[in-house]
Amino acid sequence: MPDPELGRLALGITLFRPSRDQVDRVLAHAASGFAGVIAFDDGGLPDAEAERLARAGVTLLSAGRNVGIAEALNRIAAAARAAGANTLLLLDQDAEPPTGLAAALLAARVRLQEAAIPVAVVGPAPAPAAGHKAPSYPPRPGAPACGALPPACGVISQACGVLAPVQFLATSGSLIDLDALARIGPFRADFFIDGVELEWCFRAWSLSLGCYLARDVAIPHRVGGGVIRGFGVAMPRQPLFRMATYLRNAIYAWRLPHVPLRWKLAQAAYLPLQAGLYWADSGWRPAVLLRLLGAVRDGALGRLGPPRDRP
Repeated sequence: MPDPELGRLALGITLFRPSRDQVDRVLAHAASGFAGVIAFDDGGLPDAEAERLARAGVTLLSAGRNVGIAEALNRIAAAARAAGANTLLLLDQDAEPPTGLAAALLAARVRLQEAAIPVAVVGPAPAPAAGHKAPSYPPRPGAPACGALPPACGVISQACGVLAPVQFLATSGSLIDLDALARIGPFRADFFIDGVELEWCFRAWSLSLGCYLARDVAIPHRVGGGVIRGFGVAMPRQPLFRMATYLRNAIYAWRLPHVPLRWKLAQAAYLPLQAGLYWADSGWRPAVLLRLLGAVRDGALGRLGPPRDRP
């Protein structure tokens, strides 16, 4: 018997210069039975591919330019609400979700609700992808964990484990409660891309709405174009505008009261190391150093918004 909650779930997918195979993945979700499949074109989607999506019943949104992941997610969430959804499963164009991901995360959400644990988002564990560094999600101190999931989650794992509170989750693969989103507020469009989910999740926790990791549900993550390693640290190899935006937003986040002091102190030690590794990986190019130092200045001064060198 179909899960009625699947009919109140919208699937949102962000697109940026997608390949034909990536568009095909969106089309494969079109007959899923969800409340709606919504794609946001952040730039580079050919007209012919847009027509294929529209014919398949996918709601295609676009601002006609690259507005960043945060604004794209906000517009997807608004469209999901308009479609009558109460939850939103987010994916990026590279995501290869396992069969039953939506059902498993919905079951996790129900289990948290039954345990009277307020929840903003539930997401899968990050699985390694060849040549990429999987993100890590630090535990949230003092927040309650939740025990074994009900048998419905067996669509992915025969032994469903603990739902663990974490500081933040990547948006791709995560199930967002739209009522919680309305209370927390939208993703910060002025962050543009990097750190968007981190800031939003800290804001959620400040309102006692939790972010939970379903340990026995996994999805591969592909961030950047490889891995930079050194001094025991591994970080994604990103385009310069991405690294600069990450630095800028991380520095700016130090002034936000809902970001924990412990996190700020850890970042104060970690960010210089990351920036140094990135600069070394670039071949110590002076232009790269100047761009990174400019990003630190912009973060300290609160100069946010779309990076000038974005594609």
